[in-house]
This record gives sequence, C-alpha cells and structure tokens, in this order.
Amino acid sequence: MAEETQRRDGKKNPGARVISFLAGYHLACVCLLLLGLLTWLGTLEQADHTLLATTKKYFNYETVFLFPEFNGKVVPIPLPNGFWVGLIFFINLLLGTILKVRRGIKQVGILISHCGMLLLLVGAFVTQVKSQRGNMTIEEGEVSDVAQHYTEHVIEVSETDGKEITRVHLIANKYLKGLKPDDRRLFRMKSLPFDVEVKGYQVNSEPLPVETFDQKGLAGVEFVDGFTLDGREPDKKSAERDMAGCYVNILDKEGNRIERVLLASACVHPATFEVGAKIFTITIRKSLWKMPFEIQLDKFTHEFHPGTRRPRVFRSDITRIEEDGQTEKVIRMNNPMRYKGYTFFQASWGPQDPTATRFYSVFEVVKNPADHWPLVSLIITGFGMLIHFVLMLVLFIIKQMEKNVGDKRDRTAVV
Repeated sequence: MAEETQRRDGKKNPGARVISFLAGYHLACVCLLLLGLLTWLGTLEQADHTLLATTKKYFNYETVFLFPEFNGKVVPIPLPNGFWVGLIFFINLLLGTILKVRRGIKQVGILISHCGMLLLLVGAFVTQVKSQRGNMTIEEGEVSDVAQHYTEHVIEVSETDGKEITRVHLIANKYLKGLKPDDRRLFRMKSLPFDVEVKGYQVNSEPLPVETFDQKGLAGVEFVDGFTLDGREPDKKSAERDMAGCYVNILDKEGNRIERVLLASACVHPATFEVGAKIFTITIRKSLWKMPFEIQLDKFTHEFHPGTRRPRVFRSDITRIEEDGQTEKVIRMNNPMRYKGYTFFQASWGPQDPTATRFYSVFEVVKNPADHWPLVSLIITGFGMLIHFVLMLVLFIIKQMEKNVGDKRDRTAVV
C-alpha cells in the first residue's frame, strides 16, 4: 500500500504538486507561526513608534520584507510582511477546505469554522485596502463634521470673489504620491483658464528662507519668493507628521508660465495669484473627508494616576448631531464610539498646561467597511466548533451505548 501511494504521488504533475504544497498542513503551521511572531514584534516596536507607523511597516502590501527593531536597534534578519503571509495563509486555508477536509455530516462543524477563519482573513484584506484613518480635533463647545487624513495630501485650487471662496478644485493624492523630487506632472484644469504643473514634490519637507544658506550653499538651490523646500526622509516612526511640499507653475492654455509658487503644508496661508480679472488661491494640505453627522464636544475630563502623569481616564462627553435629532455619547480610552461605519477613538487631548481650564479632544477617526467582520467571523468559527463538539459527543455516546448493548448480548449468550 505504501509503495502504491508513493508511485501515485510520483506521477503527479508539477501543478498538482504546487497545489498540494499550498494546501498542506506544514505551510499552515509556518504561516501561523510567522503571523504570531510578527504580531509580537510589532507590539514591542509600537512602544517606540506610533500605531499607524507600526501597522504600515508590518502589515502593508507595499513591501515584501521588513527588518524588525528591538530596543531601538534594527535586527538584521529579514521577515516577510504580514500582509503577504496572511494572503498565503488565506490561499492555504481555502485550498485545504476544498481539497483536504472530508465531506460528510461529521465535518460540518469543521467546514463552518474554516469559513469563519476565511472571513477573518478577507476582513483583514478589506481593512488594509479600503479603510481610512484620520483625526478630528474639537474644542469644548465647538462642532465639527470633518476628519483630516493622517498621511494623504491634496492640492487645492480655489476661486474667490476677493472675499469668499466660490469654488474649489482638488488634485487628489493618488496623482501625487507616485511623484519623485525630479518628476514633473501637468494637470489640465478643464474648468479653469490655466493649467497646473507640479514639480519637486516631496512627501516630507520644510520651507526654508534664503537667509539660512551661506553664499556657497545657494548654488543649484531653487528659490521662490526667497524660500526653498528642504526635502527630508519620511518619518518612519510617525508618518502622520510628514508635511508635503512642491513647486508649482501656473500655465496658460498655450503652456506659458503665468505664475510660479512654492507650496508647503507647513504653511498656514495659501498662495494667491491673479489670472485675468479673477483671483485664485492654491495650497497643499492633508485631505479631508466629511462625516454624515456632526460631533459637538460638550466636556473633556482627564485623570492621572496619583503622583504621576500616566493617564488613568480620558473622557469626552459629546453630542452627535443629525438631521433627525441629537444623541449624547461618551468616548473614553478603550471605549470608542461606532456609528454608520465610523469609529471614533479617544487619541489625545490638549493643552497639556495644568492650569488650562478649556480643553480640546483629538479623536482618531477610522472608516472601515469591515469593522464588524472579525466579530462575525469569530461567531461563525465558534459556532462551527460547537457543532463539531456536539456531533462528536453525540457520536461518542451512541457508540458507547451500542458497545454496552453488544456486551450485554455477549454475556447473555455465554450464560
């Protein structure tokens, strides 16, 4: 029998061998060990980095390998990114469910549990690709319905009548994030009397005045109105602190330059220029997205452990305002508000001055279409395990009863 099995396995074509390997238990064990190791290392590294930066490093599809850090030192051992490990584990679990799990009433619970685990992995993929993260800062007594994205920047061109903004045009982040400092990209603005050419885009930069350079350092440096962009490496520990910048040429429809401006998200005021008889403004800032409701911060309360500055309680009493009424809610540390696909976490607060009497709250806002999928997947997995346990118990009891009945018949026959 063993020799026959070996001969049968040896006749498998390469495709069948690959599928068999991908559906194998050994690969599943390796993936689970790697996911556990990456989660543990990421949790340790989060103490020195922000949650956003750590998550992006360990569970992002943009990189294949990573080098973990321990106590601030890089460990020179490459590890696969958790996103790709999870993808391989999903393929393994799906093929294993189709090819390895036997069919029959006894395996119903196992099949249900596998479906729950597959849903968990799909939810993780949707979260990675589709979720949005940002923050909302509100002072006590103020109302806001806008969240600011942590890392995405947009260029905003506004038409004004000299007093108020009458129309806004956006160049989205997806057209900017692939640009390198030496690249140029022309954006044709169909509804405007000019086009916008972006050059020298930097993910992280700071505008510096000419006075900060000596005469020798001015060679090859591009200045606009006495300022230049000082490009810097993206902040790996706190990516949300990156401040983008670029140079912009305002061109007429024939390609002639009308105006040249420097944009930096570190600047508070936009650049202003005039085309014809109209006034326009242009700026670069982090992208915003509007909530389907308003949040009013009624009161912020904080407590520390006695004799320390370690947080004990951060609490924001808020009112959620909608067209059909108002709802009072409380957002605390580890107790977020979930509503209409949005989750509000208590992230920070200020001012940190002990004598302050009026505070503001900073909420981390997460829009995740798969927010409840982990809970649903765990319920499905637990339900499948319960069915399997009950089936095995019932079959065991039936088997024992049949065995007892058989023993009684044997004893009767002997007598």
